[in-house]
Amino acid sequence: MNKKHFKKFNLINKSSGQVSKILIIIAVVFFLVIAIVYAGVVVFSKKTKNSKSKESTTETTQPPKPVYETTVGNIRFVLQFSQSLGSILESKSSYEEDFKTTERFIKVVVGAQNKDKSNISLGSWDIGDIVDSEGRSFVSINDKLYNLLPKPDLCGTLLKPEFEPVPCVKYYEVSKASKGLKVMVKVTEGKKQQSLIDLKVQ
Repeated sequence: MNKKHFKKFNLINKSSGQVSKILIIIAVVFFLVIAIVYAGVVVFSKKTKNSKSKESTTETTQPPKPVYETTVGNIRFVLQFSQSLGSILESKSSYEEDFKTTERFIKVVVGAQNKDKSNISLGSWDIGDIVDSEGRSFVSINDKLYNLLPKPDLCGTLLKPEFEPVPCVKYYEVSKASKGLKVMVKVTEGKKQQSLIDLKVQ
């Protein structure tokens, strides 16, 4: 092989070697770019998932809004008044002593309105127990407080269609430890149904 051919051969080898190096560098850079892009996508997706989970957690941990009216069957029940009266109820009768408790008395007034097109008969509805957040139930003590009840007592009275809500007054003796109080409202005629409405009492 003469010197000219040898030089050409060396030049070809050098140029092919440089091309190979350039191709390797391009390949490495290409894979690095892919790796960086992939890592960025993974991080972004994780952040998106975390933010969504935080939002969902925030939504689920928010307490439900209080419900002060509800419809059971054809009767709309609406809370008109609720108050803690302390541990003593003063008697309105001179021959009857005051009513006392170690806990607290609560007065509740719930209005009942007929949403039907015909009369709802006497005794077809009522206001039931108070229930706290722990599921404890407290029955009405109206049978012991006859002199404190309005005259006439309208609980369960006949309801005429779309008349103004009729007030039902109930008294309860409730534990001082009880929170999240609700009162039961119920329809007692035909298909018996019931629901709960919140009380504005802590």
